Amino acid sequence: MAVIKKFRIKSFKKTNSVIEFDNVSLAYGNRLILDNINFKINEGQIFGMLGPNGVGKSTIFNLITGLISPKSGIIRINGEDVTKYPIYLRSKKFKVGYVPQYGGFFNELTLQDNLRAISEIVIEDKNFRNDKINYLISKFELDNLKDIKAKFLSGGQKKKLVIALSLISDPKVLLLDECFAALDVLTIKMLQETIVNLQQENTITICICDHQARDLLVCVDVAMILNNGKVIAQDTPSELVNNINAKNAYFGESFSFK
Repeated sequence: MAVIKKFRIKSFKKTNSVIEFDNVSLAYGNRLILDNINFKINEGQIFGMLGPNGVGKSTIFNLITGLISPKSGIIRINGEDVTKYPIYLRSKKFKVGYVPQYGGFFNELTLQDNLRAISEIVIEDKNFRNDKINYLISKFELDNLKDIKAKFLSGGQKKKLVIALSLISDPKVLLLDECFAALDVLTIKMLQETIVNLQQENTITICICDHQARDLLVCVDVAMILNNGKVIAQDTPSELVNNINAKNAYFGESFSFK
């Protein structure tokens, strides 16, 4: 597969961090999931998270959105401690959008009615609401599917719909959970291009977690490897795949993403 990202942003005009984890730990019973982890996601980045099953990637998303709280440590969004902020406040005040691995839409509603249902919650102006719906349908090339019930859409079409739904509220941060899972090669390539275009056109900070290492690495600026509750390595994709700790913990010796 061709490299989707034609360039990678190594230094940012705005270097302030949007998401910051400061010595964050979390355990489920006696099982330690995250052990004093530290990392930052800078404004405008496409940031990737990789690691084995159960390592805590989706848990980090749940911590960012406020679905769960850490055992210890601080989570900051735009420099503000949000560790004790509820879900709705993080979404409304800091404009954090979330695309789940599964679901995220109403099965029995048409594609257009799904967009309309969410827009009625987050957009007060009816005229602007309609303009936004039409814009997203056009942006994701869904015009011929707008009257189809969501449950009849293909996997890639459903993923487009869920991303469109997340964009209705104009998020500044977009979390994509296992977005390449169970998709065919052409759909993955389409989704990679969509992610890169969102960064370039909408200046959204994007964080992706996935098991598909190659698919993730071709569209991110920076990625980190999680293992045994720790951040093992963090760097640009080309540097990360050559990192000895990343090789030992995750990639192995023969991995290549180009």
